[in-house]
Amino acid sequence: MRRLYQLFLTLLTLFLTVAVISVIAITSAYFFLEPKLPEIDVLKDVQLQVPLRVYSTDKKLLAEFGEMKREPVEYHEIPERLIQAVISAEDESFFSHPGVDYKGLLRAVIHLIKTGTKGQGGSTITMQVARNFFLTRDKTYLRKINEIFLSLKIEKELSKQEIMALYMNKIYLGHRSYGIAAAAKVYYGKPLDELSLEQYAMIAGLPKAPSKYNPVTNHQRATIRRNYVLSRMRQLNYISQEQYNKSLQIVDNAKIHSADIEVEAPYVAEMVRAQMVHKYGKDAYTTGFNVYTTISATMQTAANKALRSALMSYEHRHGYKGTLGHYDLAANTPILELVELLSDFRPVGHLQPALITSILEQPAEKPSADKKTKKPKSNQYAQLLLKDGSTAALPWKHIKWARKYINDRRMGPQLKKIEDVLNAGDIIYVEQLKNKEYALAQIPEASAALVSLNPQNGAINALTGGFDFYYSKFNRVTQAKRQPGSNFKPFIYSAALNKGYTTATLINDAPVVFKDSYLEGFWRPDNYSGKFFGPTRLRKGLIKSRNLVSIRILRDIGINYAIDYVQRFGFMENELPKNLSLALGSATLTPMQIARAYAILANGGYDVKPWFIERIESPHHKIIFEQQYSSVCSKDYPLESCPEDKSLHALRVVDEDNVFLMTTIMRDVIKYGTGRKALKLGRNDLAGKTGTTNDQLDAWFSGFNRQVMATAWVGFDTPRSLGRLEFGGTASLPMWMSFMEVALQDMPEQALIAPENIVTVKIDSETGLLAAGSSKKTQYEFFVEGTEPQRSSIESGSTAVYGTSIEAANEELF
Repeated sequence: MRRLYQLFLTLLTLFLTVAVISVIAITSAYFFLEPKLPEIDVLKDVQLQVPLRVYSTDKKLLAEFGEMKREPVEYHEIPERLIQAVISAEDESFFSHPGVDYKGLLRAVIHLIKTGTKGQGGSTITMQVARNFFLTRDKTYLRKINEIFLSLKIEKELSKQEIMALYMNKIYLGHRSYGIAAAAKVYYGKPLDELSLEQYAMIAGLPKAPSKYNPVTNHQRATIRRNYVLSRMRQLNYISQEQYNKSLQIVDNAKIHSADIEVEAPYVAEMVRAQMVHKYGKDAYTTGFNVYTTISATMQTAANKALRSALMSYEHRHGYKGTLGHYDLAANTPILELVELLSDFRPVGHLQPALITSILEQPAEKPSADKKTKKPKSNQYAQLLLKDGSTAALPWKHIKWARKYINDRRMGPQLKKIEDVLNAGDIIYVEQLKNKEYALAQIPEASAALVSLNPQNGAINALTGGFDFYYSKFNRVTQAKRQPGSNFKPFIYSAALNKGYTTATLINDAPVVFKDSYLEGFWRPDNYSGKFFGPTRLRKGLIKSRNLVSIRILRDIGINYAIDYVQRFGFMENELPKNLSLALGSATLTPMQIARAYAILANGGYDVKPWFIERIESPHHKIIFEQQYSSVCSKDYPLESCPEDKSLHALRVVDEDNVFLMTTIMRDVIKYGTGRKALKLGRNDLAGKTGTTNDQLDAWFSGFNRQVMATAWVGFDTPRSLGRLEFGGTASLPMWMSFMEVALQDMPEQALIAPENIVTVKIDSETGLLAAGSSKKTQYEFFVEGTEPQRSSIESGSTAVYGTSIEAANEELF
């Protein structure tokens, strides 16, 4: 008995000694390490790495940039069911322990003593927060001690709710998702509050090993882990037995969801990204900036559709270049093997790759005939297999356009049956039409661009720089420098009006030869039609886009004068050729430059510059930058939000009477000239001008009313002819019309108000002088007061016509 007592005393003494030494050691370690521990205050204002997000003006997501996908949430935004799932999986006593789970630590120590190896256990959510924010992931004893002390310190200074929110926002959950909200979007494509119980359990099981238990890459292991979390929730009475049993039966449907892009505007998004990186460096990708642009979601969507439709129509006019490939299909081939044949082909723009599995014939209930050919309609169709495994029909009516492409000016013969162009086993591109039917398509070789501005302040409403950004990142709106052709003529005509011409001034539309010292020869410009129409009023010269009228105007007003004048529209002197070809639009300019110049005509003559970033906000939606822009504040068209700061009032650069006269002429271009197709829009307030360069290398249309302007361009990136009948009115005007039909949908027409010094006079349409009783054709014309004709042709006896001097025409003008 005495020996037992002595043994007890020995063991007690040993235990107390170890305990005292442990307390001393722990106390010493704490006082030694405590000064080196980081300050917890930084957690109260922690800056999590959040991607750059770009939005439209109406707060629709355009793009997201950054390696880390994260959407920080506040504690009150975290569903209670998810909190229950997380603490069931990671730390059931989280809301009661002081930051350290002593029982768990003791288990880890015993494991170490027994096995001599470090084991898992004892790591609380608070300790994970300490490790994730302040410490390395190295498994050392010193790091573990630091983690324990830091956890105790965190618990003293932060609430449990703050700690839980930090944990939920910081943890890595696989596939570049950081935090629970990002994981919900990545795996299920939903916000947190829309997930189900079993989905919460799946996410709660990820922190332990995001790769091992990933529901996308390791579905079986992930399901086992999810079911474990559900069982823990049942043990802790967070869910009922019935809920538990039901959840076990549900098959998880996780898959990778990309950012929920609401509006397709990649060219704009790239412009924003480049500007943000220029301004903030690499921090732009991780600071969580929210950039709100001037882009209208409705107009941008319309621009995308208009551009793609225009290029599809161009392809239909020039023929089919062939299938993407062909496979010999064996009978009864499994559908998965057939789908695999499409794996090397990706969607481009709105086009989808498809495999033709068979050519079939649909019996017609009643025989019908094609209205154009009077021949019986074909009831053939091609059976399609799409990349997602679905099937669809491709009817003959959406194939018969595909005559063989020979070159940009020639096509093969009309097709008689589907087999003339397609066969089973062919890989093709198709597009889905508005009526959900599919049509044969091909990636367009031609390119296009469309940009729309708000003329009142220069804000970009919509911008698309090509058919598909991921197919070609070249932004043709801002980077493609092309000749505008006749799209440039309005600025030469405006210069002429500024120098004393009137809308009724006669200019001779007749052959002319100029000696060209640059070409060491002679230049013989002509009209596209090859015809000449003699004395032509200035208004009609622009309406009909007469080249020789434009050249004679430029020659008369002077090249240097014209170059100096057109700079008020934003053009740079060094971009403008110093010869008469300037009258035909031989300068190389981007669609954005043309759009800015037309915006000045649209707003009444005020200088506005294109811009696209409205404001930049922090992750907490604090405005850190807001664009200061110039706005038109005229008496006739005041803005409701006209800035009080007069330095932000746009400056007038073109006289209002000049702009008024030019607008009336350009409205007539649509009523009577090369833009007549636009009459289909059913509006009277539209003005514009077509543009086509030599050999149809470029096709343009720019047009506007007071509220919206847009420029459309079509051409090849490596310049070549678009084809014999491809003009601005053929290739680009339909794109502009398609866009403007949507853009102007809710905008009432605005009357064109004449300035006070504009007078209306009835003139002789042939002479431009006052109408007389003997005039064969008369019309009313606008004039700046004091420039209107004072006599009729009968009274004057003759009419002044610019450009009738043969000697002047043969001068060396270059």
